[in-house]
Amino acid sequence: MCHDESSHDSLLPEPVARALDEYRALRDRHGPCWGEPPIGYVVQSWATVFLDRRHSFYQAGLRQLAERHPGASHGELEDRLGEVDAHRGVRDALGGDVPDNLPVLRLTPGGAALEAHTRVVLGDEPFRTALLLDSSRDEPVTVLVDGAAHEVPPGGAQVVEVTREVVADGRPVDLSPLARRATGAAIRLKAGFPCRWSVTGANGQGWYPDGAPPKVDALRRPYFHGDDVVLAVPAEEITVTVTRGMEYAEATRTLVPAPGEETVVELTPERLYDGAARGWYGGDLHVHLNWMGEEPAAPALAAITQHGEDLHVLNLVAGNVSGERVYDREALEHWVGRDLPWSDERHLARIGVEYRNDVVGHLTAFGLNGLPGRFHSGFAGSPDWPPNAVACEELRALGGTTGYGHPFHTAFGEDDPPDVALDRGRNCSAREIVADAALGLIDTLDVLNHSSIAATAAVYHRLIGAGNRLSVTAGTDVVLSFCRRLSAAAPPGWARVYARVDGPLTTAAYAEAVRLGRTFATTGPWLELTVNGHGPGDSLDLAPGEEVEITVASAGPEVETLEIRTADGVLAQGPPHRLTARLTLDRPTYVVAVATGGPHPRSQHRMGAYAQTSPVYLDMAGEHVVREADVRWCLAWLDRLETILAESGRFETKEQYADHLALYDRARQVYRARLAALGR
Repeated sequence: MCHDESSHDSLLPEPVARALDEYRALRDRHGPCWGEPPIGYVVQSWATVFLDRRHSFYQAGLRQLAERHPGASHGELEDRLGEVDAHRGVRDALGGDVPDNLPVLRLTPGGAALEAHTRVVLGDEPFRTALLLDSSRDEPVTVLVDGAAHEVPPGGAQVVEVTREVVADGRPVDLSPLARRATGAAIRLKAGFPCRWSVTGANGQGWYPDGAPPKVDALRRPYFHGDDVVLAVPAEEITVTVTRGMEYAEATRTLVPAPGEETVVELTPERLYDGAARGWYGGDLHVHLNWMGEEPAAPALAAITQHGEDLHVLNLVAGNVSGERVYDREALEHWVGRDLPWSDERHLARIGVEYRNDVVGHLTAFGLNGLPGRFHSGFAGSPDWPPNAVACEELRALGGTTGYGHPFHTAFGEDDPPDVALDRGRNCSAREIVADAALGLIDTLDVLNHSSIAATAAVYHRLIGAGNRLSVTAGTDVVLSFCRRLSAAAPPGWARVYARVDGPLTTAAYAEAVRLGRTFATTGPWLELTVNGHGPGDSLDLAPGEEVEITVASAGPEVETLEIRTADGVLAQGPPHRLTARLTLDRPTYVVAVATGGPHPRSQHRMGAYAQTSPVYLDMAGEHVVREADVRWCLAWLDRLETILAESGRFETKEQYADHLALYDRARQVYRARLAALGR
C-alpha cells in the first residue's frame, strides 16, 4: 500500500497506541458499541451495522415501543429509543429480508430453517459470521451456538456469532448454506497513485488486502484504499473498480485470475475536474477516527484514506459518544496546533474537536492551537450547561473555525414555521445556532451532512436572510472505526466544502477562506457562481436600480437542475452546465447557486446529489440584506427553543437554565434592532 506500517512509526506515539489498545479491549468486551451508555443513537449504531437504507431501525423501534407504551406521544417514544430490544428491532426492520452479513435461523413451530447468502471462503480459512435467531414460536426456545446456550423469548430474536455449529431442537443445523470453499488466486492492483478500490465476486462479496478493514459504503459497496496492493481472491470471475473521490470517475474491469498465481491489474480513474488547479481545495470538516465501531482505527488508516480519496483537507475530531470518555483525546493532546504527519502540499490533515450537547446541538472546530477545557455537556447525568455559546467563545479563542454539524434531521421546507422545524427531545439538532449566529459566535453551517439537506438548507437561507453571515460547509460525520454503518462507514469526503485559497494550502489560509465564505459544499458536482465577476464570500455595494449579471456553471454527471436563488427565493432555474440571469436591485439581497440531482452512484446521501454555494452579498447604499419575514422567523425559533429547553433540558439550578434564556434574550435584541432599522 502507499503508506505501509514501517513508514508510519510517527503516527502511533505511545499515548495514542495505548488509547487504541483500550478501544480494542472495549470492542472485544462489549461489541461495536464499546460499552457506551445505551441511549437511542448508540442502540441504532449497533443495529445499522446489519441494515441498509431500505430497512429503518428507527421506525421498527418506535413500533416496538408503542406496543409497550400505548398512548405515548411520538416524542415520548423517541425519547425512549435507548430502551428498544435492539435484536428484535433488527429482525423487525428487515421485514423478512436476509442481509449478506446476517444469515437467519428461522425458528418456527414446525422446526428450524437456515436462510443465507452463501459466502466464499478461500482454502482452509476459518469462517465466522453473525447469525440472527428469529423465533415465531409462542414459547421460549434454546439454541446452542458453538456450545453456548442462547434462549430466545417467544416471538423474539437474538444476534449471535457462530463459527462451528448450531443445535436447535436437539438436532444439528446444516450450516453448509453459509459458505463454500473456493480455489485461491491473487491480484495486484496498480493505479499510479493512491485510490479507492472495490473488488467483488459474482455474489457481490467484497475482497480486501490483509489488514484492511472490511468496509462498505452507504450504498453497500465494499472498498479499501491504496496503490500497488496485493490481495487474495477466488480463482473465479471478479470485478475490480477504482476511483479517487468526487473529482474522479470510476474505471472497471472484470477478470478471472489464474489459480495460484498473481495477476496484475493496472487501472486508472479518469479525472472529472481539478479543484486545486484552480485554487479550490475540498475538505471534510467532521470526521471521527474512533467513535465506537467494529474495528478501532489507527491514524495510518486516516492517512491512506485521505490520500486515496485525494481529500485536500481532513478535520479529524475528538468527541464523546454518550458517556464521559472523549475518543481520540490523546491524539488531540499530542498533535494539537500541528498538521498531522501525512500532510503534504496538496493534503492537509488536522485534529480538532466536536463539542456535543444533544439538546442544543453539536459543533466542530477546525485549526485549534490549544486544548479546550470542555468537550461536552448534558451526558452521563451532567446538566445541559453552559450554553454552547461558551464553547464557541473558547474554541474561537483557541484559533478554531467553528460550525454546527448534522444540523436538522426532521424534514421541513422553506415556508414551514419553526414549530415544525423544532421537534422535541434530545436529538442533536443545531437548535442554538439561531442565537449564536445573531451574536457572531459561529462561523459556518454544515449544509451538507447525513441529516436532511432540504431542512438544513431551509434554515441556512432563513439565517442569512435575517442578516447573519455564515459560510456553507460540509462535514460527513464519517467514523473510520465503523465498517458497515451506512454513511458513517462511507469514505471521508463523500461531501466536501471547497474553499478558494489564495496561495499555498495551509491551515490558516483554508480556515480564513472558509470564514470569509469563499466556499461551496457538494456531494460531488463542481459548482461555480459569479455575480458581475465576483464569487462567493464577496460583497457588492450597489445603487438602487443597478443591474447585475449572474452566471452559474456545473460539472458532474449527477447534476439535473441548476438554480439561482436570492433572499426572495428562486430567481432562475435550468438544466445542468450553465445558467445565467440578470437582477435589478431594489433592496439588499444575496445570491447563491444550487445544483441538485436524484440518487446517483456518486452520491452517498440518501436524497441524491446536492451542491450549494455561500452567498455573494448585494448590499445597497451600505446596507446588508435583512428580510423582515426571516427575522421574525428567527424570533419565533427562539421562543420555541425556550419551550424545548424547559421540556427536555437537564439543569441542577435555576441559574443554569437562566443562562440559556439570557443568551436568547441577547440574540432577540440583535434581531429586534434589525427590525427597527427596517422601520418595523
